[in-house]
Amino acid sequence: MKKSSRVQIGCEDFRRSLAVSRRGFVKAGVLGMAGLALPELLRREAIAAASGKSPSRQKSVIILWMRGGPSQIDTWDMKPNAPSEYRGEFKPISTKVPGIQICEHLPMSAKIMDKWSIIRSLHHTDAGHSAGDQICFTGYPPGQNVDQNYYPSIGSIVAKQLQHENPKLPAYVMIPKMVPGTGPAYLGQQAIPFETFVDPAQPGPFSLPNFEPPTGVSLDRLDDRQKLLSGFDKLRRDVDQSGQLESMDRFQSQAWDIVSGKAARAAFDLDAEPQAVRERYGFGTPFSSRTATGGGAPAWSQRVLLARRLVEAGVRLVTVDLRWWDTHSDNFYSLKEGFLPRFDRAYSALIEDLHQRGLLETTMVVAWGEFGRSPRISNDGGRDHWPGVFSAAVAGGGIQGGRVVGESDDKGGLPKDNAKSPQDVLATMYRHLNVDTSVSYLDRQGRPIPVLPHGEPVQELFG
Repeated sequence: MKKSSRVQIGCEDFRRSLAVSRRGFVKAGVLGMAGLALPELLRREAIAAASGKSPSRQKSVIILWMRGGPSQIDTWDMKPNAPSEYRGEFKPISTKVPGIQICEHLPMSAKIMDKWSIIRSLHHTDAGHSAGDQICFTGYPPGQNVDQNYYPSIGSIVAKQLQHENPKLPAYVMIPKMVPGTGPAYLGQQAIPFETFVDPAQPGPFSLPNFEPPTGVSLDRLDDRQKLLSGFDKLRRDVDQSGQLESMDRFQSQAWDIVSGKAARAAFDLDAEPQAVRERYGFGTPFSSRTATGGGAPAWSQRVLLARRLVEAGVRLVTVDLRWWDTHSDNFYSLKEGFLPRFDRAYSALIEDLHQRGLLETTMVVAWGEFGRSPRISNDGGRDHWPGVFSAAVAGGGIQGGRVVGESDDKGGLPKDNAKSPQDVLATMYRHLNVDTSVSYLDRQGRPIPVLPHGEPVQELFG
């Protein structure tokens, strides 16, 4: 048997986490033999029609998940006065906001510094990839199996609590797939994310498998079955006194709207974007480091554009997987040639695009990873896992741009002033979305568990 030549990217912990099976929104096409699969997702939207709000007025969050852990020192918290074995090869550049400097390889982000801010004092205590995922998506420490959600993610809480105001769209979307920490835990199947599975950067027309009928089943045939189901539902409503069957009929109708291609199909139709807009975000090609532990990335810029389309249509929370910033070796080559240019282009395009469309005030964008990187450069020219201090970029959602919250020490290893936690970032997103964090939900043992164990919104971001 011919040995595979595929490069194993990232550390052993990271590769193990990638191998975890992910349960999708639907498993085999859109429909099962017994009926439509989408009503399960839409069950939480039973009262949506009463809200009267248009999707454009809804508040949304986009999480740009820089999985693997980006280096704080080589992005948004540079240390030009530290010894060379700490500060590294990159130089700081000035931004549009006097007094704020970031990495020289983020020039487009620097030009719009007035529209986003930096938190430089984040920290927690777990240096594992999946453990960090759990902390940053749920606010709780990981359980015995770090790849399994013991507590619901922010997206699942949003799906559970907000009663999404656009019944023709999922409330919570993952592009392209779930990662550890993004599941519903004890909130159940109605709080799982919609996964695109397909990467928008793939050549050819962008088509989601969740919107395609099962093999051998045409949309006309599905339409006939929908009419038949509607007839059965009318008979059942005649004997239903609780109103539950009427709601189920509405779920069935909403599911049919998605399957047959209306609001959701339009929102996910990335090919409808003008070519100039797509080029603004960038296409690029997948990047692999020169070493096995130097990180690597798919061409994820078009994922960011898809996220903008979704929040514009009314999706409440979109998480975009921008992996694999796991630069244990060859850190500076990987960042300079791979990660930073593509992130700079996509991030700046997203912020400017939201601003020009009047969506930045209602859309909060949070770019961060599960931890930072070690301040001291290793013998392999890399930086290792470092939860001791790391940074996040925050834009939109009513925050003031051009601010720096917190400070790390002289070598970028620990918070020096105004330390913040991942729970504080989650609380900030929850406040923007008007999610009630005082609510508790019963876990599988029947114990009431609050949305967050602790954490306060980062007030310094706001006016």
